[in-house]
Amino acid sequence: MTDTRRTLLVIGYVWPEPDSSAAGSRMLQLIQAFQQDGYRIIFASPADASDHAPDLAALQIEAQAIALNCTSFDSFVTQLAPDVVMFDRFMMEEQFGWRVEKACPQALRLLDTEDLHCLRHARHALLRADPAADVLQPADRFLFSELAVREVAAILRCDLTLMISAAEMTLLRERFQVPAEQLLYIPFMPQALADPHPLSYEQRRHFVSIGNFRHEPNWDAVRYLKETLWPPIRKALPQAELHVYGAYPPKKATQLHNEQQGFLVKGWADNAHQVIRQARVLLAPLRFGAGLKGKLLDAAYCGTPAVTTPVGAEAMYDQNQPGARVAAEAAEFVAQAVALYQDRSQWQPLHENALQLLARRYAFSEHAPHLMGRVQALLADTDGHRQPLFFNRMLRHHTLKSSQYMSQWIEAKNRLSGEQP
Repeated sequence: MTDTRRTLLVIGYVWPEPDSSAAGSRMLQLIQAFQQDGYRIIFASPADASDHAPDLAALQIEAQAIALNCTSFDSFVTQLAPDVVMFDRFMMEEQFGWRVEKACPQALRLLDTEDLHCLRHARHALLRADPAADVLQPADRFLFSELAVREVAAILRCDLTLMISAAEMTLLRERFQVPAEQLLYIPFMPQALADPHPLSYEQRRHFVSIGNFRHEPNWDAVRYLKETLWPPIRKALPQAELHVYGAYPPKKATQLHNEQQGFLVKGWADNAHQVIRQARVLLAPLRFGAGLKGKLLDAAYCGTPAVTTPVGAEAMYDQNQPGARVAAEAAEFVAQAVALYQDRSQWQPLHENALQLLARRYAFSEHAPHLMGRVQALLADTDGHRQPLFFNRMLRHHTLKSSQYMSQWIEAKNRLSGEQP
């Protein structure tokens, strides 16, 4: 029997790991939006299989291994003939976009940036150059990098880019002149919006920090906590502990564990919500980064007040109902952490605001229909959408040729060396 459903092909940078990273959770949320609209879903990736990925078949997602620089993908995508192709981060558009263009030129091309990589890297470069600088506004010499050229080119080649942060949409429009019609704001959109039985102030103990150690901003935050922030917090609160969780902890992280200092590196958390809901305060001292912060959404779900930085809070909260205290300087961060931990009158309003945050700003029931409405409109008139986008047409034309020749050269080289059949 012929499957008459529309087909979404997702080309993943890695296999999704929703328990390891916010990016994995977001990918499954996007897929769920398409499934709710009746799509058949194929998730393909050149990455090695992961023991931490969910059972995709149980989620009604078909898994497909694909290879870089190999014509086997051309046969696969031609036979599949997807209606929509979604690239997971710009690197996948670079690798496979020209092949999709050649085999399925009418397929709608979406890009999910996760966060704006060039902005994250620009902020990191600025932090290294001047630790006292305002990394929210990196200078052009950091922002207009080769990485930015590659990433913005991928955005311009796609029909629509899904942006997780409204601040990053503004940056792309104003600093890179990306047409507004090629951008769509789709933040995290969890279906579970608040802990139905949140613990009270009195039921909670200690601080918590969480984040995938493979993500450089998270590792920097752990070192910043260990070296600068935690010693004065612990001095003010000698009975408090900081429980540090995160996927893929390297040896250099586990070596920071020190029970006498109350700095406990616990590594993987089987259930992030479970460990966050038991803590009184979440600490997220992110000194650089981009996008929205999954750890802060997890804290909001649990009603756990957070202390973070301007980078961490960017585009996250309602101005008049924050779920976190924001501190730009180390001394201020320490003071806010200590005050929230020991003063229930300061803790309680943030707890209540946090529990309302996801329903106000991130509900699946609001953003999923918005996404699918835009996709449906573009499918109805793909040519009409593309026609006025000159840079889209120009970059697709030239990239098709340059990427094709480079990939074919690599493929031929691999075949000659015996690395590829």
